[in-house]
Amino acid sequence: MARPTRRRTTRSTAHIDPEPKADSPHSSATSVSDVTKPARADDDRCPACKNENVEDLASIKKENWIRCDACRAWFHWRCLNESGDLDTIDKWFCTSCQEQDPSRTKTLKPPARKSTRKKLAHDYANMHTGLSSSDPNRWLNMLQGKSIAKDHFKRLNGEQVNLDWVNGDPDGFREPVVIEEPEGLGMKMPGRDLSIESIADTLGRDTPVEVIDVASQSNSPGWTLGKWAGYWSTESASRDKVRNVISLEVSGTKLADEILPPRLVREMDWVEKYWPNNKKGPGQVYPKVQLYCLMGVAGAWTDWHIDFAGSSVYYHILRGSKVFYFIRPTPSNLAAYERWSGSDVQSHTWLGDMVDNVVKVELSEGNTMLIPSGWIHAVYTPIDTLVFGGNFLHSYDVAIQLRVREIENVTRVPKKFRFPFFTKMCWYVGERYLRDLKAREEFSERILQSLDALAGYLVLEARALERGPEASKREAREQLPSDKVKDASAVARELRWRVKLASGDFSDDEDDDRLTRNHEQSSAYKRKREERNSPESCQDPISTFRHFQPKIWDGVSSEVIVSQQKSRTRSNFEEERWMDAWLDWNKELLGSAEDGVAVNRKRHVVVKVRRTAKGLERHRVERVIEEWDWTSPPNRLNNLLADEDSHMDF
Repeated sequence: MARPTRRRTTRSTAHIDPEPKADSPHSSATSVSDVTKPARADDDRCPACKNENVEDLASIKKENWIRCDACRAWFHWRCLNESGDLDTIDKWFCTSCQEQDPSRTKTLKPPARKSTRKKLAHDYANMHTGLSSSDPNRWLNMLQGKSIAKDHFKRLNGEQVNLDWVNGDPDGFREPVVIEEPEGLGMKMPGRDLSIESIADTLGRDTPVEVIDVASQSNSPGWTLGKWAGYWSTESASRDKVRNVISLEVSGTKLADEILPPRLVREMDWVEKYWPNNKKGPGQVYPKVQLYCLMGVAGAWTDWHIDFAGSSVYYHILRGSKVFYFIRPTPSNLAAYERWSGSDVQSHTWLGDMVDNVVKVELSEGNTMLIPSGWIHAVYTPIDTLVFGGNFLHSYDVAIQLRVREIENVTRVPKKFRFPFFTKMCWYVGERYLRDLKAREEFSERILQSLDALAGYLVLEARALERGPEASKREAREQLPSDKVKDASAVARELRWRVKLASGDFSDDEDDDRLTRNHEQSSAYKRKREERNSPESCQDPISTFRHFQPKIWDGVSSEVIVSQQKSRTRSNFEEERWMDAWLDWNKELLGSAEDGVAVNRKRHVVVKVRRTAKGLERHRVERVIEEWDWTSPPNRLNNLLADEDSHMDF
């Protein structure tokens, strides 16, 4: 909807035309220069004019005017004796109108939004080769002749995409996965006939929306959903530019009621699982990144990027098609991306030339794709396409998420384009896992590795609170959820200590590395840790803990034994009370000689000793983990051990 002009620059000799009719009672934020001034008295007076001002009018070539948003009277800006830049004013009221209604106050325009990309000088080399910065097809032209590999990513049914897949498959959710039909995903989406006009009507046609100019990969200001709907309905050949909408988040709207992310996403999502429920919902401030509506017209291109904080993505094509280009997040590829995204070569250098491999994935209407943490990708839109998707952090790849966060810091990504409340989210997650570890809940090796990285990050935040510069302390305090974390130092350091214990590192030392766990299955493995025979050797590292003191031991030793053997055991799971037999730890399970089974056993033994006032205290903790495998072929078992019938004495 058009808005009236409320600031004018006039020439003293200009012809006087009547003021145009206003379409809205609100003032416009857009200034108009060198146009005729509004109708006024023939002597060029304004209500605030003084005699000496009128005498000076003839000597002034240009005069700035401003209109009151209440009475609509026009004033010379210089007659008002107000400070500030006229172009920064959003709403203004004259003195008389302010006296009538004190709620009427002058307001300023919000600062213009800027793209995260650096503004570059004209690239004459690219202009010479035909890669004009104003050509939206220059990204595709850059692709010509490049080596692009066809993807070999998994195609799964919706029922297969679950936590059992992530936990049981060593490669589970480490690569993008495509689900061609939505059935079985536990997902809800609007009907495929949903129109852009309907979206604009549901969310409000005056709702601001960030629109990307594809040619420059920068934001185009001043767009609303109503204006975007009109642009979308224009024939492709008649559109002035190729544009893209990729950041319209719809949580808390009527449209959000029609969207439900896939079941696996909801089961992994940190915001869903760990952000307090009483701090989510209408009127609450929390990370709203789960429900995005993406609208791209034919020819749109989103250049290489990693989703904020390395978050994972679910992506469902309601209508249209997309072409993805992926780069695996290896250390060298992430380093190349960091160099590329933080330099002036972004707009004319193909990132694929700086990495080991680029993989192409084509998606069509009805397809859903899950993108793991940290994958670098670019996206092309062949035809007008409507997509719903969202971002989520999770506990399976925290190290990559933190690496991307580091890249964002190095390349100085503005706060607006980062995962909202990232550090506060990490505190909520760390506090919850600490409670779970205290309750002796067991976690997979993959999650423990992630928690190790998370704990390290939280310890750094705790150190900033303890002894960082004042600005760092202030920022760290703002991100600390005081409703859950009362003592950041204790929570962070105890979490790291308990993660080490759960991972097999029985040391109380804050900086000890975890024990090596990649042992050969076919042989026994034994490792003794260095004994510490003096109290001082145990106390020094412990002193770095704040408000959390594990017991100080005079000596600690640990032993790990890993073995594999063939055993004879009961294998009939059809028995009604089979579980009772397996839960009786003090009974040896025996079966027929034909029931050959591979038994992988890992035994952890830790012994700690210290002097007490009455004598000494000795802790001996033993943990035995067994994996029984009836699926191994007999000849493989024969090769594992020379003596098939031998049993190790535990």
